[in-house]
Amino acid sequence: MGIAEIGVFGGSGFYSLLDNVTEAKVDTPYGPPSDSLMLAEVAGRKVAFLPRHHRNHTIPPHKINYRANVWAMHRLGVKAVISPCAVGSLQRHIEPGSFLVADQFVDRTSGRADTFFDGPIVSHVSAAETYDPTLRKLAVEAIQAQGITAHDGGAVVVIQGPRFSTKAESVWFTQMGWQVINMTQYPEAHLCRELGMAVVNISLVTDFDSGVVAGTHAVTAHEVLEVFKQNAENARKVVLDLIGRMPRDLDALGARDALTFTRGDGHAVSDYDVRIFE
Repeated sequence: MGIAEIGVFGGSGFYSLLDNVTEAKVDTPYGPPSDSLMLAEVAGRKVAFLPRHHRNHTIPPHKINYRANVWAMHRLGVKAVISPCAVGSLQRHIEPGSFLVADQFVDRTSGRADTFFDGPIVSHVSAAETYDPTLRKLAVEAIQAQGITAHDGGAVVVIQGPRFSTKAESVWFTQMGWQVINMTQYPEAHLCRELGMAVVNISLVTDFDSGVVAGTHAVTAHEVLEVFKQNAENARKVVLDLIGRMPRDLDALGARDALTFTRGDGHAVSDYDVRIFE
């Protein structure tokens, strides 16, 4: 529809201080999104903001309608998505208060609706490089420009939630060499890729997972929320800075290439096939 070109999945803190914010309701074939989408202009770019947990944080991670959220962004014309989130650290050198720009995910969720290709089109979209390398580089630069420690790359383990990991699980994830843990990056990031939208993650590290890495007590939801609140302004500054750094030609990012030669019958997923979701 061309209403927005950049999308952000995040809370009201990202747009509450912007001028001329308008609210848009988008109906989808997959049910309602988590909330209305907020439309604003940032650095001369048209941006859509959507709080994945609802503006009042009433939707737990395993109940988010990820397909509706991503489809709504696509329907508005979004070509690149910024996906910030809170994460726990699985490695000692990744300390709370720092940011990490993920380049991989490990899916440990269960039962989530995680594809748009339920038939009759059978498609196999590669997840090998879900996060866009150009946007990742720009995200690291935006984080560093705010004087925040930036970890360039790393795997985010996505667990089902709403519970946190057991200590045994946390030890396993750490020993596997994965970097951070979260509850929302899957299937959100992959669904963006299925609709040909470039996606970049910005992970705000709030804690050491289960207290295993640092040898401290197990993490609590209250502590995570407190650290996130303390760093929310940093996250907002980074996201808005990143929007200003994005290339003018978002099609040049090549996200739609993910839809090439992916159909089960050997044919490419065409523009026509993508439009069936509209």
